[in-house]
Amino acid sequence: MKKALIITGLIVITFSAVFTWAVKFPPWQIGAAIKISTGLGAKLACSAKHISKLSDAQIIEDLASYSPANRLLDIEYIHTEKRVKASMFGLSEASATFRENIGCALDFGDTSALDAVTAPSYKSLAEAQQMKIWPEGEIVNTILPTVQLSLNEQLMLDNQGGFDTRALLIVKDGVVVAESYAEGFSANSLLLGWSMGKSMTAMMIGHSILQGQLAINDTNLFPQWQNDERKEISLEDLLTMTSGLDFDEVYTPGSDSTHMLFSAYSASDVALASPLKEIPGSHFSYSSGTTNILSRLIYKRVGASAQANIDFLHTHVLSPLGMHHTLFETDSSGVFVGSSYMYASARDWARLGQVMLNNGKLNGHKLVNESWLAQAHSPNNSNNDGRYGYQFWLNQGNGNNEQDLRWPNLPEDAYAMMGNRGQVVMIIPSSKTVIVRLGWSASHYNVNERFASLL
Repeated sequence: MKKALIITGLIVITFSAVFTWAVKFPPWQIGAAIKISTGLGAKLACSAKHISKLSDAQIIEDLASYSPANRLLDIEYIHTEKRVKASMFGLSEASATFRENIGCALDFGDTSALDAVTAPSYKSLAEAQQMKIWPEGEIVNTILPTVQLSLNEQLMLDNQGGFDTRALLIVKDGVVVAESYAEGFSANSLLLGWSMGKSMTAMMIGHSILQGQLAINDTNLFPQWQNDERKEISLEDLLTMTSGLDFDEVYTPGSDSTHMLFSAYSASDVALASPLKEIPGSHFSYSSGTTNILSRLIYKRVGASAQANIDFLHTHVLSPLGMHHTLFETDSSGVFVGSSYMYASARDWARLGQVMLNNGKLNGHKLVNESWLAQAHSPNNSNNDGRYGYQFWLNQGNGNNEQDLRWPNLPEDAYAMMGNRGQVVMIIPSSKTVIVRLGWSASHYNVNERFASLL
């Protein structure tokens, strides 16, 4: 017994030293750190294995890029159940299950609603579109050799520099003019967009507005907010990250954001419980929780069930846009994790960018109306940073010189979907260009310089 306690103590001390060095948090939060690490490990490993088709070794490397302590995770792949378990020293364990055409969700609470969902097979839908030209299908016969050479060189330089770029793609004047993929990846690879899912969520909100299910000035959005000042938060406040909610976006053990993504049954419940800190509409504060509130609103308005949620996504977004290499994952309750968990091919990410360039339409399908689209890439009215629209990052703010250009080497009208590890869909209306970059950069990926050279 004494020997076991000594060994456990040594393990905890070792883990604490590694994790504290990696993410700078106090040793007394070690229990929360281990819990978050196993939740993160199970969720990301499940999706990486079953959606992105990564090797076991690559999955560990990707997890370790967040903290060397994640190398201590014991990852078990239970192929017969399509489940992945992650444990650490027997002190904490988490698991996630993959469901066909839906994706992975952590095994928290009652997941029977997810088990009962049926969704169209994206594989069979993708096969049906093989003989159509992009963006309707997957034939790309518009490659420009000189641009392709430049893109190939950029991919090579990125990866020689350790930035782990996995896909680069350029759309010009509505056609794919170059695409380049790292070894082991292809045009069919579904890759995690992280916070680029926020932009997709906003576009789904835009479609709900088009259908008359929502209005941009709607307030009193949730019963949980009826009896306090949160009832004054508008849909537009949520879209522009100016809700005023006090949500902790710092990614450390015990924070709102890590709990929401890696240890909560309902991601949106965590954010919905946030108290009000600022006057709604007055202050920009980037918040993944805000996006998951938007996802909850979509869920609520389309039928309040996991099946209705999935049906809305496929019927109104993915299928008409030709996005048959995309999975948007839900939490354990069946609500999309709009802040973080969308996997798609570079071509599908580019389709979303093209919707924004093409007045809200693609393949004859109108996803959002023109007024929503114009506001989506217009500065917000906050008192601290206007360079954020409806879940899109903007190059410039309100034009009163209070902020510098976010990307000074790119056109002023550039705006982007952006996600952790350097995920980017850059949209440039003045040059009718979309640039997609997907990868896993542990250090800063300089979009400003790289995309300027491609332009």
